[in-house]
Amino acid sequence: MDSDALFHRYRELQQYVGWTDEDARRVTAFADTLEPYLPALIDDFYHEIERHPRAIRVLTGGAAQIERLKVTLGGWLRELLRGPYDKEYVARRWRAGGRHVEIGLDQVYTNVALSRLRRGLVRALEERGPAGLHDSSALRRSLNMLLDLDLAIIEDAYQTEYLARQQRSERLATIGQVAAGVAHEIRNPLNVVKTSVYYLLNAKQATPAKIAEHLQRIEKQVTVADGVIAALSNFAKMPIPDLRLMDLERCLRETLENNPVAETIRVNFEVPACVPRVLADSGQLAIVFGNLVRNAREAMPNGGELTLRAHREAGTVAIAITDTGAGIAPEHLHRIMEPLYSTKARGLGLGLALARAILDKNKGSLHVESELGKGSTFTVRLLSAPESNL
Repeated sequence: MDSDALFHRYRELQQYVGWTDEDARRVTAFADTLEPYLPALIDDFYHEIERHPRAIRVLTGGAAQIERLKVTLGGWLRELLRGPYDKEYVARRWRAGGRHVEIGLDQVYTNVALSRLRRGLVRALEERGPAGLHDSSALRRSLNMLLDLDLAIIEDAYQTEYLARQQRSERLATIGQVAAGVAHEIRNPLNVVKTSVYYLLNAKQATPAKIAEHLQRIEKQVTVADGVIAALSNFAKMPIPDLRLMDLERCLRETLENNPVAETIRVNFEVPACVPRVLADSGQLAIVFGNLVRNAREAMPNGGELTLRAHREAGTVAIAITDTGAGIAPEHLHRIMEPLYSTKARGLGLGLALARAILDKNKGSLHVESELGKGSTFTVRLLSAPESNL
């Protein structure tokens, strides 16, 4: 936060607590009187810190560091009592909060430390404060407001810096997670490409048919790798869909052709030719259905049944993709569409998040039902074409 914005925020806080120029004059007028008490306050401050392992652990420089910090605290207290409470004053207070994050000091210790300093300053006021009860009470109120304002700006800085560091850490963790997922997703097609290239380079008497087969394998796996990159790119910035009336049956059949299942998986295709056309982006829907079919296939490594079913449903078409696989545990069910959340040992965790994002933009929806040991059903709902356009 820049200094102008900081100072504007501080002025707002001053108005909130009712701080006035008279409060400033009241505190600064008594600064000289409190000066003799400061060394004892500072010694007490660090003596108490030494008694608390979680506070003293951040002071790694030993006695020499503590002596330097005593000088710094003395300057902080004198500035507190003398002002001026201007832009530079606020900026220095703000930096103190950020510094606490840097050294790893829990903010709770800042709060209680300031409370200890407050107690010492109030005691000094009681001993050397104005003679009149009214003047003494007014000075105490002004000093408490000033300390509360300092604590507020330090806490604000602490929270801002802490959140910024946490977000940076989360971004790095996310990058690592995405990188691992991308590496896995791309390594498989690259291995296939590498095998085919090795064959083409070393086969002594490769037939034209065999050469064509390996070239097709290479082309297919390059397309798969490109699909992973496209999925990431599309997830980062989903293109605006080109909504057109499309043939749903054809799209689903092409999905099965492009994502073949093992011979141990029986496919039931219950999508009648008369199913209504839907209003959607065919290219984007191919990504959605491809993800759902692959997920169903991976859920049945030992075989099972894959069913694609579609029917009209109140102005929409519902497309259900059902597998008889392992199912999804209840604790995972509500999170499986979150970005980068995956129940697979290896996986990017973007497939379902991307599918839902695509369907949102295509004015559709995605719903899941699952039971452990029995399988899962993912239901896509899309706007159907008006009756006159069927």
